Amino acid sequence: MSHNGIDHRDSDRQTRTALVVVAHHRSDSLTAYIADRTVTRLQAAGYRVDLLDLRAEGFDPRMTEADQPDWGNREKTYSPEVHEHMDRIFAADAVVAVFPVYWASVPALLKGWIDRVWNYGLAYGRSKPRLAGKRILWLGLGGLGSDDPLVPVMQQTLEGQLNVGIAYYCGFSYSAVGLVPDAEERRQRLDADGQLLIEAPTVGAERTAQYAELERRADGFLADFLAAEAITV
Repeated sequence: MSHNGIDHRDSDRQTRTALVVVAHHRSDSLTAYIADRTVTRLQAAGYRVDLLDLRAEGFDPRMTEADQPDWGNREKTYSPEVHEHMDRIFAADAVVAVFPVYWASVPALLKGWIDRVWNYGLAYGRSKPRLAGKRILWLGLGGLGSDDPLVPVMQQTLEGQLNVGIAYYCGFSYSAVGLVPDAEERRQRLDADGQLLIEAPTVGAERTAQYAELERRADGFLADFLAAEAITV
């Protein structure tokens, strides 16, 4: 089946394939922009890219009875949508998930995709994981300021959830979390009393510099991810 110009039946495996998953409810979001930028850089690095925009493709993150795991049947046939999405993961050498960070975690759209699609017998539950050898980058955009003392705490929280709780559990050979702060034009931070402070919107040269730095950080995480592939492969 073809997605975004990629024919997964193509027997030529010399070209590496990346699945870029964007999880945001708006097509004009900063998340979508960074996802598109990521696609461009992956293509420049020689990857074929399958872009999975969960909202644009109408993915429903709510668990269904058809997709509930059956612990007594590892070979359960799930809904056609789940198997189609899982085939896209199977076809990819690398996965890059781009998302806004909500409550120090992924948004419901992305979490529900993992809950429904990364299912028992497909993503986990086998002595030899079917996702073994694949690599994943979790690229999360955070609204907190880059100088906020919560940044390293949020980084550590995401790494525990995503690198260990999901990627390692599913057999990925490599997983990295790239937390990109300063994603809001109105910078946010907590004061010494734990009160949320929301600054005035950045404008002019300051705004340009803020988002140029955000792009630089996102590009850097992707570059590090690709460089790690050259070392580990």
